[in-house]
Amino acid sequence: MIKVAVAGCAGRMGRTVCDAVRAANDMELVCGIDPHRPEVDFPVYPTVAAALESWTADVLVDFTQPSVVADNLREALPAGVDCVVGTTGLSNETLQELAALAPDGTCLFYAPNFTTGAVLMMEFAKAAAPYFPEAEVIEFHHCNKKDAPSGTAVRTAQIIAEARGGRASEAPGKETEIEGAEGARGALVDGVPVHSVRSMGYVASQEVIFGSLGQTLSIRHDSWDRTSYMPGVLLGIRSVGSCDGLVVGLENFMA
Repeated sequence: MIKVAVAGCAGRMGRTVCDAVRAANDMELVCGIDPHRPEVDFPVYPTVAAALESWTADVLVDFTQPSVVADNLREALPAGVDCVVGTTGLSNETLQELAALAPDGTCLFYAPNFTTGAVLMMEFAKAAAPYFPEAEVIEFHHCNKKDAPSGTAVRTAQIIAEARGGRASEAPGKETEIEGAEGARGALVDGVPVHSVRSMGYVASQEVIFGSLGQTLSIRHDSWDRTSYMPGVLLGIRSVGSCDGLVVGLENFMA
């Protein structure tokens, strides 16, 4: 049995992760970590350090907040606990710094998105990018999301830029923004414009729009319920124990 601790267990994603882990026949939810201490039928601790003093966990799953995830990992990784992280907002430099704290044989697995559809969307974007001179990313999330743009949008833009081989976009950029409307052309992530929409009604959606002379190609993924993340989260929990160091992206575990 894989012994799992869930950080952020009082949140919506955290509660969904707990339910998925408890329903898996090869996993055991040993405890949750959350300062709000929800009333549940499993032990909950206010910090990762307190949890690890009382329980041995093979894997820590973190769906908390950008402001606390790094501190959680600084407790878990040096203790030899593999970590599966879905909290976005960490830079590549920070991820590398945190992974370096872990002893040999311990893995920090980070995925900007755990839905299989979103991973495939990024793979399709990678395939299309060399053939289209223009690309833009529009992402839509619920109004309570703490970071903008989303980790998925940032990763998608990076993948597009890598697949282009550094070729710059020819589309009009920030120089066309009128006074008082700065930002209309979006944020540039590795040269790719990224636009963030925040509104009630969304969970997580993203559209990648490619353009060339006389044609456009749109690739879109919609997630309407947090359960759509759970197959990817469980795959990460099952796979992380056989890895070492920093692993980024669910595609590494999708055969």
